[in-house]
Amino acid sequence: MSASRRKGTTDELGPDEPEPAREGSDGSDLLAALLDGMDAALCALDADGVVTHWNREAERILGWTAAEAVGRRGFAGWAVRSADAEEVEARLMSAMDAPGRQVNEFALLTKDGGRVLVRTQSAAVRGPDGKPAGVYCAFSEVHAQIDLERSIALSEALLEDASWGVVLVDADLRPAVVNAHAARALGAGRTSVLGRPLGDLLAQGVEELESALTHVLAEGAPPAPAELWVSVRTPEGERRRCWRSGFVRLASPLAEEPVPLGVGWMFQDVTDARQGEQEASLLRFRAQQLHRAARAAAECEDPAEAATVHLDFALAGFADHALIDRVADPAASAEAEGAARARLVRIAATPSGGAPGPSRLAGQAGLPVRYGEGHPALQSVERSGTVRASAGSVGAERARAWAVSRQWPADTVHALCTVLRSRGRTLGAVTFLRGAGRTAFERADTMYAEDVAAHIATALDLSALLGPGD
Repeated sequence: MSASRRKGTTDELGPDEPEPAREGSDGSDLLAALLDGMDAALCALDADGVVTHWNREAERILGWTAAEAVGRRGFAGWAVRSADAEEVEARLMSAMDAPGRQVNEFALLTKDGGRVLVRTQSAAVRGPDGKPAGVYCAFSEVHAQIDLERSIALSEALLEDASWGVVLVDADLRPAVVNAHAARALGAGRTSVLGRPLGDLLAQGVEELESALTHVLAEGAPPAPAELWVSVRTPEGERRRCWRSGFVRLASPLAEEPVPLGVGWMFQDVTDARQGEQEASLLRFRAQQLHRAARAAAECEDPAEAATVHLDFALAGFADHALIDRVADPAASAEAEGAARARLVRIAATPSGGAPGPSRLAGQAGLPVRYGEGHPALQSVERSGTVRASAGSVGAERARAWAVSRQWPADTVHALCTVLRSRGRTLGAVTFLRGAGRTAFERADTMYAEDVAAHIATALDLSALLGPGD
């Protein structure tokens, strides 16, 4: 209530004295400001059902101003259809006698005659004596509430049940929220990765990932997903993975201007599919190399030269060096029971020491190569198969000594020796060598090397049949 001034008050107070503040004006103005500043529509009714408060969000939703709403008894005939008014008011006012909040849904009328389905939350307002003095009601359009619930449900589903990784990265590029799938992919617990630099989790690929996250923070989401190859640090060692990744920039919805909160990073492991594609592509390339080598070798007059042509085509993308060793006496080798009796003579090799160039013939006659007992080339001849060897994870000096002791170029780290056989006879061995920085030979490499060896053996056998000068 506001106090009115009695006649003559000006003379009694004097012309220079300020008029006293109206009783309760500060509290009511503050309450009105608070109610108008809220995002939810709010109204209040006293114990008789008379509207006492009506904020701006209520004005926006229904079109009725506070001046039009405050002072009305109930909603009948203006905010609710007359036929529904009694039920609506009864449900609202029942909050006075119920503990906690009451949630209801019903249709309200807008000023222009439209109908809006709203969801309300009502609770009792207590007077100074603690007894119910009225009801306050917060309401929002149902579709807005449903949109909010959907957003919350989507967030929870992404962070709990999604079959792909979801990581919320803050502006410092550190994980702030991680779902269960992402935690498993990173090889750690959901809480143990929070706040850690990405470099602690990834051994390789972290630069590309941080570059993508920085770009999203500055420019926004890229137009298409990106595939990132990374190496994940795990207690068992590093795991090479390919993650198909999408990014979205996160901004505060409460700020007038977008304020970056971080980046939403979603990824799916596509390692198996990409490795399968790479292997298929590699098989196609190697098949083409074999075909091209066969065509080029067919034009060679010297069968021994044809063998080096096959070797040169095989090296592309496969190995750094290659050697062909021939059994000094094929007839004696066929009768021998062990490789210890076999003597291997170098007949062709690629340049060593980093010098470029094709394989060179070393001649069919010469001294045997001084291979020690148990040398992989001798083992391949003995077993009539393929032998793989590797220096392992040793220092550079030990790896160099390992290679030199086997009569290979000093930069060799991995080797694959395959026997050369034709018409049931063992002719020798072909050796493929890889240097530092290359991966070890695998099973698929063995199959390719054996295909190349079959072509080389055919050429060497033909060379032996023709003899010198043929």
